[in-house]
Amino acid sequence: MAKKFITADLIKRIEKLTKQRMSEQPVVSLNEFRGAQKKMHPVNILVIEDDETQRLSLKRILEAEGYGALTAADSAELTALLDEEKDIHLILMDIGLPWINGFELAAMMKEHQDLKKLPLVFLSAQAEPEDYEKAREVGAADYIKKPFDIEKLKSVIAELIKNQT
Repeated sequence: MAKKFITADLIKRIEKLTKQRMSEQPVVSLNEFRGAQKKMHPVNILVIEDDETQRLSLKRILEAEGYGALTAADSAELTALLDEEKDIHLILMDIGLPWINGFELAAMMKEHQDLKKLPLVFLSAQAEPEDYEKAREVGAADYIKKPFDIEKLKSVIAELIKNQT
């Protein structure tokens, strides 16, 4: 069984030294400062998508926007990822997942103490009225039909993240 490392003290020391060294540097622009802050404390978005091409594309889009992207192809990968105890701020999820579909998985996640507070956005090619209704029933914040407009996706994510802070 793999040993879990407790890194809180190390993280605090690294952050303290980084801040100290940054304070010794010439004044930087606000955008440079925000960029450094994002790298140290990224907003992590969990992408649950079984299609590898879609999953990797979403990861690239999110990282280009300065977000951290955690990915899982299915419920089995999701359990391993959740066991790592990473901070998650938003969930993007496909509906047509193997073994446990997106609606079932969302319902289980919304029963969890920490995960139920996270905004959830479904990304799916399924676009029947009953799909939208099921999404509302499981507490989804939004439902975006595939193929999706990248700018719309970025806008929805930015708005949901902004509403969390």
